[in-house]
Amino acid sequence: MRHLLFAVPMLLLPLSYSQAHEDDHHHEHEGATSLGAHEHGAARLNAALDGNQLELELISPAMNLLGFEHAAASAADEAKIASVRSQLEQPLALFGLPAVAGCSVSEQQFAGELLGSAHAGYQRGDDHEHKQEDKHDHDDHEAGGHSDIEAHYQLDCSNPEALRALDLTRLFESFPGTEKIQVQLIGPSGQQGTELTPARAQLPF
Repeated sequence: MRHLLFAVPMLLLPLSYSQAHEDDHHHEHEGATSLGAHEHGAARLNAALDGNQLELELISPAMNLLGFEHAAASAADEAKIASVRSQLEQPLALFGLPAVAGCSVSEQQFAGELLGSAHAGYQRGDDHEHKQEDKHDHDDHEAGGHSDIEAHYQLDCSNPEALRALDLTRLFESFPGTEKIQVQLIGPSGQQGTELTPARAQLPF
């Protein structure tokens, strides 16, 4: 299946976001030097709408979604991971896609060491590769390293004209640790890059 997000060039964000990013630089962890930096409270969303196909990719520090970044150490931690996974499996609600657009999920994948390989859509490599990754992940957690969660969706929409905007209100409500989302969108109106917050949670297609 063709992946729209890989078929288009990376968007350049407007200067206003770059300036805001610099203003918030003191909130970032030491050593962060790019827009892809691991910053608690911040997430990224890439979206592309081409014909009746909508592709979405959410990348967030695990802290924003789970409230922790360490390996599950209790039944409560495991329950939280299961709850977050359940919420991530509902993209129509998370991204405010109206029922009239007739969108259905054709593919969804999740990645992140805290989700674990047992979770639906987790992409396995060869056993040796995963053993090495598990070792590095363990070392990172022992050293207080960071952890991200990625969710990728492909949706087929029978009535894409009804898609007026991305509405992240539900996402912000579901994950209150998320304070801002850097959005890069390719749609009928062209390329857009902006930052959404709970107070400004919509971006027109």
